[in-house]
Parts: sequence; structure tokens; C-alpha cells
Amino acid sequence: MKPVIFGLSGETLTADERAFFAEAQPAGYILFKRNIADRAQVRALTDELRALHGRDDLLIMIDQEGGRVARMQAPVWPSFPAGAVFDRLYNIAPSSAIAAARANARALALMLAEVGITVDALPLLDVRQEGASDIMGDRTLGAEPMRVAALGRAVIEGLADGNVVGIVKHMPGHGRALVDSHLELPVVHAGTEELENDLAPFRALKDAPMGMTAHVVYTAWDADRPASLSPIVIEEIIRQRIGFDGLLMSDDLDMKALKGSIPELAAGVVAAGCDLALNCWGRMDDMVGIANLLPDITPAARARLDRAMGSAHVADLPPFEELLATRDTLLALVPA
Repeated sequence: MKPVIFGLSGETLTADERAFFAEAQPAGYILFKRNIADRAQVRALTDELRALHGRDDLLIMIDQEGGRVARMQAPVWPSFPAGAVFDRLYNIAPSSAIAAARANARALALMLAEVGITVDALPLLDVRQEGASDIMGDRTLGAEPMRVAALGRAVIEGLADGNVVGIVKHMPGHGRALVDSHLELPVVHAGTEELENDLAPFRALKDAPMGMTAHVVYTAWDADRPASLSPIVIEEIIRQRIGFDGLLMSDDLDMKALKGSIPELAAGVVAAGCDLALNCWGRMDDMVGIANLLPDITPAARARLDRAMGSAHVADLPPFEELLATRDTLLALVPA
């Protein structure tokens, strides 16, 4: 098995993809809007991927946050709210906000599991900062670390109740970035004491099954390399100071924050300590280059993968529409 998550080019596997994936044996896959048409098509695609690898617990992930980050969209699937709505409810009724976030995550999980998706890139534990880039903005769960942690835990638990694994992101915190890491490299100059604020939600959820790194430079820790490529940040900050021992993947290697060829970046994040490299765009040349350059997955990373994929379960949940109604009743407590 190669320590990488690959994207797909379209709504069905091509013959070249099928042959390559069978040989390369990536750890998993990520789906985007280009891979999604309707329920039957997505289910057929995920079933084919599982059959190709003979693994019922295959990592098949998606970015389905709600709000502006949603790959499965109306009219086939309902819209889900962004994280900020739960933060607003928390201002007036913390327990109701936690219950709403859990109901929302359970509904999300039922929707994803129905079509064979096993992992959702949620929740964001980035602590919102005034004046930072809007790339986080309303996607975040708030500006107070323990509030972010409480809501984030409800999301992780709600997803797991619906047999979907969550990912805490973006470790060790993207909230201070002044630019969008999709477009350029953010550099955070905050000191170590200030950065403790950013670490707090991740430390509170250090038992999360999966985490994703940030393509952000933190000069207090490593002035030369973004977290995804920094052995210092991954080992000393994420693994030791936060205490995270779950499966750690990089953010997307195609983001403009990183410089270099995609295969070299994949090798770089794995060498730095990421368990998996995330390559989203399904370009065959890049994927072949990655497979040729990466070593096999380490025993420790494989153990984390297996443990993470075994962390979700099928709970006795209310029906999908009832979960949405519960969420919406609670969110209606916020004054218009």
C-alpha cells in the first residue's frame, strides 16, 4: 500500500485509472464535484473502488462541510449550514448548539454513508482570528478555543454515529493566516504563547481518529517550512505538544502554498512525518510519479489507518429528516 490518497478524473473509473489503482494500491481516495452526479452513480463508483481493493473499510473521503464547501449539492442532496451558525447559537444556548452540531453531523454521516463515503474532512478546529483571511471565516466554529473544541467533538461523535470518520483540521491551526493557502503561502509570526490558543482545540480532541495539516509557516516553530513539510512541527508540535496519535494526512498538495513538483511534495510530506499525502486532482502523470517516488506505507501509519477506519460505527439513529428537523428547531433559537 502506498501512503497516498488519490483523486479521480470523473464520474466513473477509466480503464487506465482502474489498472493503475490496482497496481499502486493507494491508501484511499477523495471525491469532488466532478465525481458526483446522483446517488446511484456515487454508490456505484464507491462500490467499484471497494471491489478493486477488496476492502470494505476503504478510505473514501469528501470535503462536505456545509456552507460554501460542499461537493454533494442540491437538488440531489440538501444544503447544510456552515460552522458559524453553531457558533452563533452557542452564544445564547451552549448545550443547544452542541446538540444541533451533533444532529447535523449525524445527518451528514447518513447522507455520506448511503453512497459509500467513509470519511468526511470535518470538523475545522481552526480558531477564528480578527483580520485573518476569509478562507476560514464562516467555516470555523468560533473564536474561543474551548467552544471550538466542544462543537468539534460533537461533530466527530455525530459523524462516527453514522459510520463516517471525521478529520480534525488544519493542524496546528489555520486561523491566523492572512492569505488563502490555496493561492499563496501564509506565514504566521505569532509567538509560542499566542499559538497555545490555536493548539488548544486540537489538544482537547487529540484522540480524534484523523487529522490534516496546514500549509502554513509558523516562524516560532520552523521559519523555513510550512507545517505539512516540517518534521519539527509534525513531531514536536502535533505529535508531542498536542499529543495527537491519529492518522495524519497533508492538506492538498496542489495548493499554491507549496512549491515543487507534486511527486516531490508527496515524498516531502511523508518524509516530514505525515502518514498520508493528499493528491486531489486525479492527474495520471502526477499520480504515477507519486507512486514511483513514495515508499510503502510504514507499519505505524498502517496501524493508525486501520484504527481510524475502525473508529466509526452504526448507531441506532433517528431518520435523516428527523435529524434535520431537530437541528433546524435548535438553530431557530438564534434571533433573525
